[in-house]
This record gives sequence, structure tokens and C-alpha cells, in this order.
Amino acid sequence: MKTSIKTLFLDIGGVVLTDGWDHNARKKAAVKFKLDLAETEKRHQMTFATYEEDALTLKEYLNLTVFFEDRPFTLDQFREFMFAQSKPHTEMIELVRKLKTKFELKIIAVSNEARELNAHRIQNFKIAEFVDAFVSSCFVHIRKPDPEIFRLALDVAQTLPQQIVYIENTEMFVKIASEMGIRGIVHTAHFSTAVQLASLGWD
Repeated sequence: MKTSIKTLFLDIGGVVLTDGWDHNARKKAAVKFKLDLAETEKRHQMTFATYEEDALTLKEYLNLTVFFEDRPFTLDQFREFMFAQSKPHTEMIELVRKLKTKFELKIIAVSNEARELNAHRIQNFKIAEFVDAFVSSCFVHIRKPDPEIFRLALDVAQTLPQQIVYIENTEMFVKIASEMGIRGIVHTAHFSTAVQLASLGWD
């Protein structure tokens, strides 16, 4: 099996890094900056897909969700807090690096990421050192669960679906990829994912 697998599709948030701007991070922001969480969440839900598809800049997104009224803090202060919520899953990063080197894998990131946050995460955590290409929603202007993002990833990878393994923490997205013939692993923890990869001969 390990010789037939050529490429690893990899989600970023929830796999090798924490989610960039999830509900828990927004809840922390509401506490720190004394925001109305319900109002912030309502505005977030109306705008975030558009933001992740790069139709809104970070400034435009924040103007709609936070700075629609005067605040006693600046946009730069809020952005710094946003970026600081991203943390590495060190064991998963080390595992992916090891697999890439040992089995000469092509690594393609397939992720829903907004442009400014995506750039910060790639640079700050040196993701480009082990990821060969980024099929990020902000670059391709579509986001999971749209199947088209996986078709684009296949075009970028130039690998047959049956020669790909996809590590993703959202079961729905794994199912969509599986309908294209891509073998998926629903990631919940480093240990369980490592066990599943070892069953494919990757250990």
C-alpha cells in the first residue's frame, strides 16, 4: 500500500494547527474585548464564508463583525489577538514531516482559510517547509464542502485519487473526497491517525 500512495491531502486547521478562528477563539475575544457574543456570532455567520473565499479582506470582515460601532481598541489590536489563537499540533507536524521525507510524498493542503490568517499561519509555523501546494479557499475562491475544491486539488496534485490519502478532522469532508475515490482518515488525535497511517504501511 505504501508504494501505491503518492500524495497526502492535508487539512490545516484541526490537524496540524488549531482552527484559526473558531467559536472558542471568538468566545475568548468576546470576553477579552467585552463584545456581545451573540451579536458577534450572528455577524460572523453572515460573513465568514465570503471572507474565507477571499471576497472580503480581514479589515472588511472585522468592520462588519466587530467595528460596526466605535470600540475602545484598535483593529490592529484585535487582529493581533486573532492571529495569536493559532497554535501548532507539534506531534502531527512532526509526523507529516517524517512521512514526507521517508516515503517521498507530495503534500497538498486542502483547507478553508482566510487570506491574511492563512499567510500568517503558513509563515509563522513554517508550513511551506513540508507542504508542496496550498489549495486554500482564499486562493481558489471556493470552500469545503464544495466538491470542486477536491477536483482542483486533484488537478494540482496530478495524482490518481486511489494514490491519495486525505487527513481531515471533519467527517463530512472525508466522505465527499471518498466519493471521488480518495481514501480518507478522520483525524481526532495524533495517536489514532498514526495507527491508521501505520496500517497503510506508513510507520
